[in-house]
Amino acid sequence: MSKTIYATGKRKAAIAKVWLTPGSGTMTINGKTLDEWLGGHETLKMKVRLPLEATKQLDSVNIKATTLGGGYSAQADALKHGITKALVAYEESFRTILKPMGLMTRDSRVVERKKPGKKKARRSPQFSKR
Repeated sequence: MSKTIYATGKRKAAIAKVWLTPGSGTMTINGKTLDEWLGGHETLKMKVRLPLEATKQLDSVNIKATTLGGGYSAQADALKHGITKALVAYEESFRTILKPMGLMTRDSRVVERKKPGKKKARRSPQFSKR
């Protein structure tokens, strides 16, 4: 039985669409391997692999993903969230492993909007006595 699981992960303005299938452990993001996609960012690669390593599925599921919006760091976090959601849909017992690690929660922090009379979101114009 070859079932394909789809999940969406989000972080800031980045969205990751993840398709998970049983297989040999290949990971394709935007048509590239993880190493090609993230280059020398080893910490981000570890972050993306974290849900797979926690559930010991690194060599038993194939992941095909597309990311859009935001920067590469936010896209990596969105991908991590999407992989986690896909793993839980694939095997419900993984939830007990991933939930305590804080991987099921979508990081809801987004950029604060700029307010009128301010230079940035909170930065006030410089005070001038004269």
